Amino acid sequence: MAKIASVELGTSPIGKLLIKQAVPASIGILVMSLNILVDTIFVGQWIGSTAIAAINVVLPVSFFIAALGMSIGIGGSSIISRALGANNSVKALKVFGNQITFTLVLTIAMVTFGLIYVNDIIPAFGGQGAIFEPAKIYYKIVLYGVPVLALSMMGNTVIRAEGKPKFAMYAMLIPSVGNLILDYVFINLLDYGMAGAAWATTGSYILCLAFIVWFFLSKHSELKLNFSHLGLNKSIVSEISSLGFVTLARQAVVSITYLFMNNILYDLGGETSVTAYAIVGRMLMFALFPVFGVTQGFLPIAGYNYGAEKYDRVKETIYTAIKYAAGLATLVFLLLMIFPEAITRLFTSDTEVIAETPSAMRWVFAATPIIALQLIGAAYFQAVGKAIPALLLTLTRQGFFFIPLILILPHFYGEMGVWMSFPIADVLSTIVTGFFLQKEIKKSLTLPVTENNS
Repeated sequence: MAKIASVELGTSPIGKLLIKQAVPASIGILVMSLNILVDTIFVGQWIGSTAIAAINVVLPVSFFIAALGMSIGIGGSSIISRALGANNSVKALKVFGNQITFTLVLTIAMVTFGLIYVNDIIPAFGGQGAIFEPAKIYYKIVLYGVPVLALSMMGNTVIRAEGKPKFAMYAMLIPSVGNLILDYVFINLLDYGMAGAAWATTGSYILCLAFIVWFFLSKHSELKLNFSHLGLNKSIVSEISSLGFVTLARQAVVSITYLFMNNILYDLGGETSVTAYAIVGRMLMFALFPVFGVTQGFLPIAGYNYGAEKYDRVKETIYTAIKYAAGLATLVFLLLMIFPEAITRLFTSDTEVIAETPSAMRWVFAATPIIALQLIGAAYFQAVGKAIPALLLTLTRQGFFFIPLILILPHFYGEMGVWMSFPIADVLSTIVTGFFLQKEIKKSLTLPVTENNS
């Protein structure tokens, strides 16, 4: 029965299949984002607005290390999807085993480095003044659980590659609900403050990994490992790395962006501006959950059909995913343009933060309706194993456009220049991605239909 799930990726109608893959992914991302959102609300209301800024300083560091697991997961899952499409289960198993070992080695090394240089890393990411001490408390505890988070993120992508989106969704729901319960216990009942918020987060990572281990040991998974699969293979690690580096580079640029943003905004507007960015950043994670869900659902479908040489289905998947994601992005845009102040008040009662955040939110989400093309376009190249174009398109928005803009525009427009950089970068990166995606479709997906395509 397990094998049927992956075969469906190459046979079911694309529209129905994309919904089947995207809805659980969207729900999982929604609950995970709600977890981050509510966690921020709890911290803001029970500890204070400075605590929100403190967590925002720590997130890019812990997420970058955890992104090692996600990058290895997505890179390896691209290979697994294509291997399953080509009916090569032996390679799929070997890749999965290498993913586990590779994730553990890299994340433990990075956590060790992060703990040694804690006093240098936190100020570098904007943890200055009153923000430093609560950020340090949160950072040290959360970092211990980051290897567990990395393994969880890696395992989740493999579950999706098998064509089991519901189980991937459960893997995101369990830690999200668990974190909210632990937040209430550690922060509100036990009054552990920042340490309580950190232990709640770490505990939720452990719950997530426990479920993922259960899944792969159960009858629901077709990937049954033994110890021989865990030994690192140079060619497999190289292939995983080249594709996974796309995701890692994306998260690295995100972390660098946080570094610049927190420091630039601290210089321009102090702790109030850093807190405003923290709230807007949470909305970036939360509000776009359906768009990210479509992108996640798109990856295994495109990868499987490309591996099976069903190029007409790949093209149909691209166009359908863009259409669905664009519609959802437009709905998100309308809601955020209408209710930014009400959203801000959920996080804080600080009058200065409430005064600044709504305008910033409108600027940041101004180009939201067009981002679907950029996300699906970059995801396509990663799904089909084309690492270099995937890397370049992934870096286009933040690396090539956004970071230069936030370094230049504030000199002319002050803090407003920071917020203006978001929609300008979205527009420019979407134009570039659209050009290269259309060129790729004409070049690689218009080959004569093979027997497998019938």
